[in-house]
Amino acid sequence: MLYFDVNNGIARRAWARNEGALSAIRKEQSDQFKITIPYPASDTLLNNLL
Repeated sequence: MLYFDVNNGIARRAWARNEGALSAIRKEQSDQFKITIPYPASDTLLNNLL
């Protein structure tokens, strides 16, 4: 359980665009633990939505 708890925290930080968490989560992916890696939207795209 501790394995999943720690990695869920890393996953949450990865979705917050923390670079250290993004690199860590890429290393930790396994058959038991998978996370969708976030891809940041371009500033141009976001500015066009407003």
